[in-house]
Amino acid sequence: MDAYLEEGAQVAVLERDTAKCAALQEQLPGLPVTQGDATTAEANARAVAAAVASFGGLDTLVNCVGIFDFYQGITEISTDELAPAFDEMFTTNVLSHLQSVKAALPALRAQERSSIVLTESTSSFYPGRGGVLYVASKFAVRGLVTTLAHELAPHIRVNGVAPGGTLHTDLRGLRNLSLDHIRLDDTPDRARDLAARTPLNVALTPQDHSWSFVFLASDRSRGITAGSIHPDGGFGMGKAAAPTGDNA
Repeated sequence: MDAYLEEGAQVAVLERDTAKCAALQEQLPGLPVTQGDATTAEANARAVAAAVASFGGLDTLVNCVGIFDFYQGITEISTDELAPAFDEMFTTNVLSHLQSVKAALPALRAQERSSIVLTESTSSFYPGRGGVLYVASKFAVRGLVTTLAHELAPHIRVNGVAPGGTLHTDLRGLRNLSLDHIRLDDTPDRARDLAARTPLNVALTPQDHSWSFVFLASDRSRGITAGSIHPDGGFGMGKAAAPTGDNA
């Protein structure tokens, strides 16, 4: 969000957490903040309406909603847990994107040109950076980018940003796997481990990723759709170069 504001964009936010909404409103009093769950049609409709009422239209939709499974494989998830955990993962990581796009489409189509940027992951392209449910959900987001770009061309461009492991986020685990009290960012030695996984030896933050989102929203990327930017420190190159085993 800060990167968009630095570029002179007008920003409206949909956020589920009440405390985060209050903090945003305190820090940026003029910012339209809608409190609600991005997996629901109702919350997305209110957020789009707030943006249009404040700014007279909507040029770009960005979705950054996600939840994690802490690398649990199919053998680690019980039969009773599987269906509820699947529903929670795909509702949060996939349906939220569709609900946001569905709600925003009329406003985006009202513009001569507009853009959608969805948050993918290295897990949208490679195994090993999440468990079976997380990786499957992120491959699904990659599919959304491709099919929505095809469907909505030529007036709306659709692209993805596929970050690698990221410091200083509030990404948490699945409630249906009893992981919702755990934050990925609290993993011991996370910065060191993230850097060690990448050819560039970097542990990236949301600020590092933000300019990829800004670029895809801007006219500088007007010839790009169905694309993905990979701010991952070269992680994909490392995966391709690994002769055997899992280098995650």
